[in-house]
Amino acid sequence: MNYQEVIRNIKSQANAKNVAGMARFGINSTNTLGVSMPYLRKIGKQIGRDHILALKLWQSKINEARILASLIDDPSLVSAKQMEDWVKDFDSWDVCDQVCLNLFSKTKFTWSKAVAWTKSDKEFVKRAGFALMAVLAVHDKEVEDKEFMKLLPIIKREAKDERNFVKKAVNWALRQIGKRNSNLRKQTIKTAEEIHKIESKSAKWIASDALRELKK
Repeated sequence: MNYQEVIRNIKSQANAKNVAGMARFGINSTNTLGVSMPYLRKIGKQIGRDHILALKLWQSKINEARILASLIDDPSLVSAKQMEDWVKDFDSWDVCDQVCLNLFSKTKFTWSKAVAWTKSDKEFVKRAGFALMAVLAVHDKEVEDKEFMKLLPIIKREAKDERNFVKKAVNWALRQIGKRNSNLRKQTIKTAEEIHKIESKSAKWIASDALRELKK
């Protein structure tokens, strides 16, 4: 399946009602067609790994094409520059999270980018950093606890960011690290309690929500 065929295929599944529904969940409707994730995964399986096609699909600026690009790209061929180029294009949380889950989390640059991006002033770049932390906490089974503990001060540092898509990602990362095992649960509860003392609405929400889940 070549580039033109893929784009034609995706556009054939455009659904205006889905776009309206997605917008209610904070998904950017610009360049969005309303194609379902199951359909994109189906196409992705048909295509298989194709790094060159993935790069072309990203350039289309169509959100669903970009998500598909993350499904078919080869993590071993993804460069640090590609990750920087793509993360700067993020303008919707669904694309951000899907790319982090499907592709970025599987590259050799994952940990360094997760830390570096949390320092960004750009909302979705910063979100990507914490989204990567959350994904790593769930899927990277080989990493020792001490590596995740190094992330907790970063989470605390950025808990004051009031932007919606950042604070939700900070909370996501904190909760997923805490759910990894009993040792990290204790450490994240301690961090959450420290965050709760910060004079910030965002920090208090992040901490309260995380503690509610981690103390169950």
